Formats: sequence, C-alpha cells, structure tokens
Amino acid sequence: MTHPLQSISNIQHLAAGNFFLLAGPCVVEGETITLKIAEQIQLLSDQLEIPLVFKASYRKANRSKADSFTGLGDQEALRILEKVKTTFGLPIISDIHTAEEASIAAEVCDILQIPAFLCRQTDLLEAAAQTGRIVNIKKGQFLSPLSMQFAAGKVSNAGNSKILLTERGTQFGYQDLIVDMRSIPQMKSLGYPVVMDATHSLQQPNQEKGVTGGNPAMIETIARAAISVGADGLFLETHPEPAKALSDGANMLPLDQLEGLLQRLVRLHQVVRTLS
Repeated sequence: MTHPLQSISNIQHLAAGNFFLLAGPCVVEGETITLKIAEQIQLLSDQLEIPLVFKASYRKANRSKADSFTGLGDQEALRILEKVKTTFGLPIISDIHTAEEASIAAEVCDILQIPAFLCRQTDLLEAAAQTGRIVNIKKGQFLSPLSMQFAAGKVSNAGNSKILLTERGTQFGYQDLIVDMRSIPQMKSLGYPVVMDATHSLQQPNQEKGVTGGNPAMIETIARAAISVGADGLFLETHPEPAKALSDGANMLPLDQLEGLLQRLVRLHQVVRTLS
C-alpha cells in the first residue's frame, strides 16, 4: 500500500475515505520500543487501509508530580521520531508547549498538536500556524465545542487553514471526564475535520497519589460512538505493556488489542457511510 499520508500537503488528505488514525505511545521512551510500536501500527493500518499518522510526544510538559517522566530530551526524542518517519514513511504528530518550540518541532512533525490545557494560548496557536504545518487543536476540558471556533480562528487568521479539532472529554467532578458526543457534529459544523481522542477522554485526573488514572476498558465504546456520529479521525495511544509505560499507562490500549479494535471500527465506519 502506498501510504496516502506519506507527504501531507493538504488537510483534505486526512478527511477522505476511511477514518484516519493518529496513534502511538504517549511519549518517546526509547528508539527500539518506538520503532517497534510504529512498525506494528503501520502493518495494521496498511492491511485495513486506514491512513495513519504516528503519534508520540517528544516531551511531556504537563505532569502531576515533579518527578514524573517528561522525556529523553527534546533533540533525542525528535531524532527518534525522524527515524520513524524515514524508516516507515509515516507522517508524525507531536505536542508543542511554547511558541518557541513550533519551528523546531515542525522540522520533523507534519502535524503540530496543541494540548488541551493550552488551546487558548494565542502566541502558541499563531506560532504553530506560521510553520505551515497542520495544526491539531485539542478541545480544552473547560470549553464548550462551539467555543473552539475562537481557537481555530487564531490559526486561520494567522494564514493557516490546515486545522484539526480534537474532542478529549470535559471535566466532570473532581476526578473524571465525560464525553458528550454532540461535540463532534457541533465542531464539524465549524468546517474542520474532527478527531476523537478515545484514550485521553478516559483519563481520571487529579488522583491523590499524583498519577492520573484511567478506564481503558471503555476505549472501544468511545471509539465506536465517535465513528457512529461522524468523527473523521481517531486518536489512540497504545503500548505493548501499558502497566510499564512511562506516561499515561492507565488509559492506553494494549498494543495486542489494536488489530481487533480497528477491524471492528472499519466495519462500523462502512455501515455509517452507507447510512449517511
């Protein structure tokens, strides 16, 4: 299969045909494991004809505790992501946290991701826009879906219309999130492809032990619901051994469960397309 996203130059490449997939581990943990995960996800995406963008954060800036793992160092992690790109021909998505990071990350990343907590940061959005890369803005846990028009507007007003919007749940109580599926068609009405983050939306933040919890048993439920209501893409974090992952293991999908999940989602997507 010639991968349809080997060179992303047009946002429409993402939204055409099957749903697209942004998938990989939460953070770059090392070269060997990152390449292993990328290889396995690529094999599945090729078999099922799912456009794939490989996802891994080169740095985790938002951690509960000061001693939590934040990364290998930006340059080393970006080097590993560059190796994924050249080895497998995959486009790359990773988070940026400051305006100064945008141009550096854009040397490797095809999509720059704005973390949910930073989705209103004007300088960050504008800097991402000015790189010319696709900008994926995660909806803040504190925002309504239609409020995302203002975040998207900051990117488009800076001259970049290549925008994705990602739903990742809304803060509910003190230690949980809830997903309102109305947000997907509402954000699609803004004119941009919409992604469902089926793993971070199941986080259980603000735990007393200082490590975010999760409910990965519900990943398929969230993913199915999102496809059913018209999500253009899915965001999934996956790891061979989530319990040993260095970040967000509590809400990641075990890698050996990814194939069955994607097979079922492809069949569901085919049905949804016939109905719409």
